[in-house]
Amino acid sequence: MNMDDKAARFAAPDAKRDWIPGNLDLRDTWFPVAYSADVGNRALRRVIHAQDVYLWREQGRVRAAEFRPELLERLRAGASAFTGGSCLYRAHERYGYVWVWYGNPDNAHEDLIPLIPFLPADGVGIPRYTQRSVRFDAASPLSVENLIDLTHADFLHANTIGDGQSESDVVEFSSTSETLTRTRIVTRKSVAPVMRWIGGVRAQYQDLRAVLHVHLRNNLCISYPSFTPGYAIPNVQPFVPVGKHRSRVDQTNYTVHAPAPFRWLMPRISYVIQPQDNSVLRPQNARYFDPGQRRDLSSRFDAPGNRYRVLMTRLAERQREGDFSYGPDADPSLDIAGILGMRR
Repeated sequence: MNMDDKAARFAAPDAKRDWIPGNLDLRDTWFPVAYSADVGNRALRRVIHAQDVYLWREQGRVRAAEFRPELLERLRAGASAFTGGSCLYRAHERYGYVWVWYGNPDNAHEDLIPLIPFLPADGVGIPRYTQRSVRFDAASPLSVENLIDLTHADFLHANTIGDGQSESDVVEFSSTSETLTRTRIVTRKSVAPVMRWIGGVRAQYQDLRAVLHVHLRNNLCISYPSFTPGYAIPNVQPFVPVGKHRSRVDQTNYTVHAPAPFRWLMPRISYVIQPQDNSVLRPQNARYFDPGQRRDLSSRFDAPGNRYRVLMTRLAERQREGDFSYGPDADPSLDIAGILGMRR
């Protein structure tokens, strides 16, 4: 299906009436497609919106292309607009990731890479034990929407992160044209089992302040949950869109400041949580492609999730009209340490 066909399908009346996350193909953004440590001299394949990306190094420098390196000369005539006809994507290394520009290469600027305040910009010193890759059988926006509704963890991940019992639970959110920030403040919450099992927290209750900052174009989720007593678990979850039914997440759970063995074992919790989330996301994603079923099972009371849908729809509509610029309130390089509640 070519770009015009995709745009026409998204603009169809049925698509306007329903939230169809698999049709949100947003451009002019950086995607963190691989860990820097995984890219070597042999070509590594990744996919963004069904578009192939091959990564490798030449004399230590990362390269990104539409075709395997040995085929570039022969297939150069088939290069797309994503590389300006050169076959080579704009690529940059930061925060331990290789970032690839998806969109018009003339609009690629390094200052549009979102700032992640708790990770070293040069990626030096990020331990491999903090990095874990998982995949979801759902479009990236649906996976992000699931993450925005943090209360789902109280029943879906109760055996690891903890249940919904607490003295108070307040959810707040704010947004710009390009980001959404959701904050959850919980007092006297039942201690998360993982904190008790491997974190050494012996208290019966703990307080939680969890901030999630979402960059809309590239589905990048920067999270800073802090438990008292307990530890902060800063993490990055980039939901890279492989296609309408698949997203890849190269997570970084930056637990380096937590005591052992928690710092080593906590990142592995991704392998427990992913199947639980996927058991919900897979059937829901399939509903959007089955006209015989009710597509949307979201709640009208989910204010942060509903705001996310509105923002994503507005951004998609603006791009369909040919406007790929970032709004005056959008600054991906903004230092969000204060927003996250980081202690420096």
